[in-house]
Amino acid sequence: MEKLEGVIFDLDGVITDTAEYHYRAWKKLAERLDIKIDRVFNEELKGVSRMDSLDRILEYGDRLADFNATEKNEMADWKNELYKEMIVDIKPSDILPGMEAFLDELKQAGIRTAVASASKNAEVILQSLGIREQFDFVVDAAKIEKSKPDPEIFLKALELLDLPADVCVGVEDAAAGVDSIKDAGIRAIGIGDATVLRRADVVLAGTDELRLETLKSLV
Repeated sequence: MEKLEGVIFDLDGVITDTAEYHYRAWKKLAERLDIKIDRVFNEELKGVSRMDSLDRILEYGDRLADFNATEKNEMADWKNELYKEMIVDIKPSDILPGMEAFLDELKQAGIRTAVASASKNAEVILQSLGIREQFDFVVDAAKIEKSKPDPEIFLKALELLDLPADVCVGVEDAAAGVDSIKDAGIRAIGIGDATVLRRADVVLAGTDELRLETLKSLV
């Protein structure tokens, strides 16, 4: 029987919750374009790259054909600058419940860890949380070509960890992320709603339920 050797984490909604800041920033941009988005629509943006999120918003507002690539890049940059202003005060107390203890448990067990995040700000956020050293590698949107649900980001994490998929577990809170994990051949733990995270091998209500034994049972 294989044993657990690596765990790959999503960032937003798993290690800390910056989803609210993303939502507020996208909402501000949408308002400038006379597009109204709400929290229900925002669920479609979770785990999705910046440009894909923008395209979904423009399509939702029937304005996808109104802007060229340069204009869209400028809009995405504007949103990101606003987001970075919002997260400047993020601090260690913003780590989600149970995560610090769980990361310590993994480190003590000699299990390698990586972050696979659609955010290009992952390194900055982890530094602000004071836990960057807990992870062997960070794979963000700047290091890949295809965003979740494509498996590229988790395959890249496997490559850096130098581990096969069958000794690793991925942890995600978004359906696109779970799809990415599963299509990379990795077992998936979902955090959140089981009706949304249907492809996950195990779904937990919150990060405070993460246990090493649960992950070990999957490999």
